[in-house]
Order: sequence, then C-alpha cells, then structure tokens
Amino acid sequence: MTQTQVWTIGKLLEWTTEFLRKSGSESARLDAEVLLAHARSCQRIQLYTAFGEEATDAERTAFREMVRRRAEGTPVAYLVGHKEFFSLEFIVNSDCLIPRPETEHLVVAALDWAKIRMKNINGSRPLLIADVCTGSGCVAVAMAKHLSNCELMASDLSSAALKVAESNIAKHSFEDRISLFQGDLLDAMPNSEAKLDMVLSNPPYVSEEEFKQLPKDIREHEPASALLSGPSGFEVTERLLTQAAERLCEGGVVMLESSPMLVPKIEAFLQSQNLWHLAPTVKDFQGHARIIIAERMR
Repeated sequence: MTQTQVWTIGKLLEWTTEFLRKSGSESARLDAEVLLAHARSCQRIQLYTAFGEEATDAERTAFREMVRRRAEGTPVAYLVGHKEFFSLEFIVNSDCLIPRPETEHLVVAALDWAKIRMKNINGSRPLLIADVCTGSGCVAVAMAKHLSNCELMASDLSSAALKVAESNIAKHSFEDRISLFQGDLLDAMPNSEAKLDMVLSNPPYVSEEEFKQLPKDIREHEPASALLSGPSGFEVTERLLTQAAERLCEGGVVMLESSPMLVPKIEAFLQSQNLWHLAPTVKDFQGHARIIIAERMR
C-alpha cells in the first residue's frame, strides 16, 4: 500500500485479498471485506456501492493494522470484536471461543426438543435449561431469544469468559432470564429440588495430540482451556454426562457438541450406563456427526 497511488475501496479489497491469500487465509476476500467495513464503520454490503471511493487516511491506517494482525493469524472476529451467531450479533474477544456455525445445530436441536417438551407438560411451567461451558453466552442467549417460556443457567470455569457472556446477555436484554455461575460444569450451578429439563454444552473436546494439529489462528489465539479436554478429548464430556445424569429430570435431555471422532465413544459410554435413550446424532453441514442427544430415561 504505497502513498503515491489512489487507494479506492475496490483497490484496497483487491490488494488485501491477494495479500491475505498468500498469508494462508482460506477466506481472504471475506476477511478483507469484514475488516474494511469495520474500518469504515459501515455494513459490508455498503462496500459494493463504494468501490470507486477513495479511503480516508484514518480508514487506511486502521485497516492496515488489522490486515497486518490478520496476516499474523489473529482471527477476524477478535479484530472487529463481534461475531454473528444464529442471526444475532455477539461481542467476542480472546477470552472466549468464537461462535461457529456447527454450534447452531445444537440450538436448532434444542429448540425442536423444547417445543415437544412444552406440549408434554402442557406449558405448565418454564423449562429449566443449563448451558454448560457457555463462553460468549451465544447458546444461552439464542435459546432465550427463541424460547420465551424458559429459565436459563449458564456456567463457565473462566471468569474472563463469563464477563463476555455477561456483556452479551445485557446486550440482548436477557439479564432477568439468564443467570451466570463460575465453576466446573454443572457443579457450578445451584442444586435445588427443581430438576433440569435440558443440559446444553459445547464443552472442550480436543485431545492433546489434536490440539497440536489445529490451525494456527485457533491454536495460538483462542483460549486453550475452552478447547483442550485432556489426553483423549473425552475427559470433560465424561464428567459432564455423569453430572447430567444426576441433575436432569426424568425425560430430560442432554445435548452436546463434540468431535466426529469422539461420537462413537460417547454413544458407547451412554449406552453402557442404561440410563439414556439415544436419539439420532445430528450431522453438521459437512455431513459429520456433531450433536449428541440423549434423553434421561424414566
């Protein structure tokens, strides 16, 4: 980006797309557009009507710094400070995982199950839902947004992540319906006589060996504690399922996201306990087994 030529929006996007592609970005054009829209404080679609406009010095300076950091591996969501999930915008930073499309399958499955559950109990009370390893709070907020008759508890081991979740809960005005708790999985939440209807989670499920193979922008920038489970990747999930068996009401359900490689092991574990009815595992957009669904048998 020399100072002698006129840097229009179109030229900036063209140059940056090629630069980021050479730097290893698999979504170079999208990255360039999101970063430039952020630098210009506009919607990404507005760039398409401004291709011939010259960027201001301030815009180019802000854009140049973000592009440099993106080329070094910093995720775009952390650079702009937000990420869309389930058609809602969430504040994100390096204290929490970046919400991903795969996790939207968890919300869809949970909402579908909740409709059936409400019919079974004739809407006699709000559903009590736990979102474990809440991170940014995206799952809890999406559930509250699309399921009016529910109360949510959300937990995370990280106090820093809970601050992000708190900001997102306030952003979407659900302070009266979502309660936050710091601690280990379900043990962080009050254990009252009221049993849970639903336990939702995107827990850490990456093994130590898999962690070494993760893309650099994930491995070096997203919180390892939210990704890494232990030597096998099953450690956190096993503890969560054991806790869920005690905390769910009869007919309650646990739904969790996991690695396709772990799904057979999780299914075998659930079947061995003779406490669960396994529903078909939900596949993600690539056709990989992703969301485990198990109903606590009566």
